[in-house]
Amino acid sequence: AIAGGLVACGVEPGQSVALMLPTSAEYFSTFLGVLRAGAIPVPIYPPVRRSQIAEHLRRQCGILANAGAVALVTVPEARPLARLLRSHVDSMRTLTTADELSRSAEATTLPVPAPVRPDTIALLQYTSGSTGDPKGVMLTHRQLLANISAMGRAAQAGPADVFVSWLPLYHDMGLIGAWLSSLYLGFALVVMSPMDFLARPARWLHAIQEHRATLTAGPNFAFELCLRRIRDEEISGVDLSGMRMMFNGAEPVSPATVEHFVERFAGYGLRPNALAPVYGLAEAAVGLAFPPPGRAPVVDAVNRRQFQRHGLAVPPKDGDPSALRFVACGRPLPGYQLRVVDPSGHELPNRNEGRIEFTGPSATTGYFRNPEATAQLRSGSWLHTGDLGYIAGGDIFVTGRIKDVIIRAGRNLHPIELEEAIGTLPGVRTGCVAVFASPDPKAGTEKLVVLAETREHDSQELERLRRSIIAVTIDLLGTPPDEVALAPPGAVLKTSSGKIRRAATRVRFEKGLTRSSGPSWWHLARFAWTGTLPSLRRRLRAARASVYAGYAWTVLVLIAVPAWLTIVMVPSRTLRWRTLRTAGRTLRHLLGIPVSVSGTEHIQECPHCLIVANHGSYLDGLALALALPHPVRFIVAADYERQPFVGVFLRRLGSEFVARRGPREGIADTMHIEKLVRSGESVVVFPEGTRSRAPGLRPFHLGAFTVAGETGVPVVPAGIYGARDVLRPG
Repeated sequence: AIAGGLVACGVEPGQSVALMLPTSAEYFSTFLGVLRAGAIPVPIYPPVRRSQIAEHLRRQCGILANAGAVALVTVPEARPLARLLRSHVDSMRTLTTADELSRSAEATTLPVPAPVRPDTIALLQYTSGSTGDPKGVMLTHRQLLANISAMGRAAQAGPADVFVSWLPLYHDMGLIGAWLSSLYLGFALVVMSPMDFLARPARWLHAIQEHRATLTAGPNFAFELCLRRIRDEEISGVDLSGMRMMFNGAEPVSPATVEHFVERFAGYGLRPNALAPVYGLAEAAVGLAFPPPGRAPVVDAVNRRQFQRHGLAVPPKDGDPSALRFVACGRPLPGYQLRVVDPSGHELPNRNEGRIEFTGPSATTGYFRNPEATAQLRSGSWLHTGDLGYIAGGDIFVTGRIKDVIIRAGRNLHPIELEEAIGTLPGVRTGCVAVFASPDPKAGTEKLVVLAETREHDSQELERLRRSIIAVTIDLLGTPPDEVALAPPGAVLKTSSGKIRRAATRVRFEKGLTRSSGPSWWHLARFAWTGTLPSLRRRLRAARASVYAGYAWTVLVLIAVPAWLTIVMVPSRTLRWRTLRTAGRTLRHLLGIPVSVSGTEHIQECPHCLIVANHGSYLDGLALALALPHPVRFIVAADYERQPFVGVFLRRLGSEFVARRGPREGIADTMHIEKLVRSGESVVVFPEGTRSRAPGLRPFHLGAFTVAGETGVPVVPAGIYGARDVLRPG
């Protein structure tokens, strides 16, 4: 029903439809409805922080504009925000809800499923944008199935498993890893709202016990949230012993979080080997490396000095308190490969930090409508992940993002360790710290900046907090930060999955926008105002189109009436054909419709032939009449013969009417066409069935080819392109 509603709204195969929906039954039906209509679903996330509403809307506008979304499906409560988005996106024509789509009159008639091939785009998955603007990863049906199958084999998942998920469905781990995987691998999926989990993390563990779950997943912050927010009395009696794999991925995995989580919940039956740190990215669909099932998490300690100065992950001395620690994120999925290379692309040996690259059956072909970023993505058959890491013992150890590395005094510093340490200080908002390098115009170098969110306002408390941050930085890096910025909540920008957007936060810091810049209503008002000009341009285009449509129909009537009278009254078929061609050329000229024809030499070489053409518009016959050098007989559906105006017109042009309703009529019509062809007539046949608003091949009739086989007259195929864009069915 939703597919029918989308088709009724004018959504065509290959066009993008954005979904801004919360976790709900409507999300599942809408996603599949978009696929059934042949369109491409584009999941986007609703606003989370009120303080960052304007930033959120700007990011979503960029995604919608890049995707060329023609429709946005949302919930009634989000309509005001959705209208603001539509005012900024030129391509968007429809703003609707799942309920409106399924209740539309046209939705009662299910559309013919659009033709889908393995390499048809099934999903546009936009990257989190942690180091830049989100990019639309193109994922085909073949790639999605390949990744789901590989993850299932690596995790040994099947119908005996039960997966409990609170992950948002706009996030790849929730959409592909949980839901789409359940459809393919056949395990039961229990879905809960992300808001329920965030409000009370204990609900996740209660759901695991209630449904006897064996699989679940979450980013590192989810496990950290359980450690901080769950009280023992909340989970009294909870039994986690049935849990087989708890996947920890989508952001850097903290060794401390992994160890503390296992230690904390061991008393509730959680086995140490149930926690599974994994690695993946949107460019591979979702998963790229999993640990073997049943293996406890592996934490590797390395010498800090050797690693930061030379990129060597060598073991530290016994008892070295400054050692760096990284978590093994598993081994490549079946059919995938990982490698670590230097900046020149040369593969590095084990325990050497470098750029992580991968190849595999779900590797994306590129970013949607972004050739520059696509060109930077590939290195031959390998794809860049944008991550740094090293390989040891067959496992991949992810150490950070390439663009986030800070070079200071000849050392490569990864901000994540310092951010986590500062986030534990009293007064600092956990998970809301960004560490980055910012150009210093005076010194001509880069300065190390720590930006931390706090709710403190007292000047003495702020000064104490600043001193504590400096002390922690010296302890970890051996050097103080050049600047400590304490800002109110909302200053540190994050992705939809909770990753710190360091590059965007740095830009805001350099512009002096980390302080509160006014209430949210003011930002919304500014955003609405900036959308008035695009909205006005769109209205002007619609008005211009309406004026042109009125002009076109007027011209059509003024030309069609005398042409019809002439064709009906003139006795000679040749004169009727000339009248049709003259009227067609006049109409084309007055309406400004360009027509180009190629391949007519094939008709001239073979004047006695069967011409078969694709059919998508009422203008197809006129287009062929203008293109063909001599009169032909069109084979037309018998329904038109009974129409007084059209039937007389077609009959006078020499058209032949056939019924396509059953085998008996079909045999008789085929024999009649055979007689025409044997008599020396050239015949035009549209072998496809009914026309449709959606492009693509329709059901095919073979009568013309039967005639060609019986008479020995050659078939000349004709391709008509563009008539459907000028005048489509409906």
